[in-house]
Amino acid sequence: MAQYTPTFQSETLNALASNTTSVQTMNTGSLPPNDSCSGIGLTGVLLQETCPACGYHVAVPFYDGGTQPLTTLAWPQTQAEAQAMNRLSLSFVRCVDCGHVYNKAFDYADVPYSDKPNLMFNQGALWKEHLEAIQEQMLKRLPDNPTVIEIGCGEGHLLRGLAQKNPNGRYIGFDPSGHVDTGDGLIEFHQALFEPETHLAQYQPDMVISRHVLEHLMNPLGFMQALAFSASWVNHPVQVFIEVPCIDRVFDAQRTADFFYEHNSHFTSESLRRLLARCATTVDVIETGYYDEVVYGFATLQGSPSQKKYATQALQFFQDTRVGQKTVSQQLTDLHQSGQSTAIWGGTGKAAAFIQRFEADCERFPNVVDSDPAKVGTFVPGTGQRICLSDDLVKEPVDVIVIATQWRAKDIVMEMERKGIGYQQVLIEHQGQLIDYHRDSHPYS
Repeated sequence: MAQYTPTFQSETLNALASNTTSVQTMNTGSLPPNDSCSGIGLTGVLLQETCPACGYHVAVPFYDGGTQPLTTLAWPQTQAEAQAMNRLSLSFVRCVDCGHVYNKAFDYADVPYSDKPNLMFNQGALWKEHLEAIQEQMLKRLPDNPTVIEIGCGEGHLLRGLAQKNPNGRYIGFDPSGHVDTGDGLIEFHQALFEPETHLAQYQPDMVISRHVLEHLMNPLGFMQALAFSASWVNHPVQVFIEVPCIDRVFDAQRTADFFYEHNSHFTSESLRRLLARCATTVDVIETGYYDEVVYGFATLQGSPSQKKYATQALQFFQDTRVGQKTVSQQLTDLHQSGQSTAIWGGTGKAAAFIQRFEADCERFPNVVDSDPAKVGTFVPGTGQRICLSDDLVKEPVDVIVIATQWRAKDIVMEMERKGIGYQQVLIEHQGQLIDYHRDSHPYS
């Protein structure tokens, strides 16, 4: 048997563990009273981790479960196989801003979702009542002929129920596991991961359902924001129904069986609300169900005009700069082949980035100068030209000076005039090409 090694080790945590008052007085979603943590500092406790629910970057240790094997997706067939299973770290922390609990050591690659199904038991009487209730809520929010997508549909139980209640709709399930019952064609099934950027535009759903999926993801907030942005991009607002296990009751009961590797994220009512608030246009409902063991929400995702604007600008910049890289690189090649003597002004920082970006290599462009005497004698990162002082151009002038940092061009030109540095042409990069500083239009003069 593998030796148990605590993940969190500090005198501070030991002090907290021995402070029985803090354990006894903690309640759902609250912090222990100040006097219960008297004398406890933040050293060894404050963790810079990114919350997968709200994006906040500060957490504190919550539960050290040591190492355990996978518990829901392993299904060992022999005792020896079970005992030899790989053990994974349970290092749960809690976001201090929204109260979300998550395993900071979780790695999605360690969980074989495509190999084994993550099936839920849907036959319990009370659980069936819960499913019936949420199906009715969904149908009230849907049109007469809805298109509904379920992400991580499992064996298809919920979608089949919706299809039976309203056979006029189109019900589509996505799941990496192929263990699904389509109900003789009541639902469509795709053995694949749902991709918001592709499938939202393809199917134009009225509602996207995600039940007991977000707790398995490394970045549930990122996934939901991607869904919201995709809705904005294709101009198709979509309703979502999100349901996850809820740990509101864990704090009073001090339950630890809830915390196993496959469940990376553990939502409270508040952390689900905060997640949806970060990505939804409107959050219509946040409620708990099944005796507060699950929390679910209805929301509308539409995105924002500013997101689409920023994305459009970014994609245009991406395309333009790819073209510009080829253009300027070719211009430098032409300059070298012309036989004109050339110096590049600037050898570190942004200037070095320019030299790297446009492939101004040491062999073709060995002459690099800089205004800063402290940089003289050092070498351009990546390409290796020895950086000389700009004063050298007084004694050995060149035909063309390429100013790599165009935002400093006016200062450099004035410096050349003061020092009496001669040249035939000064080039700067602007809008994806090299232009003449003195003759062409640009904002740096």
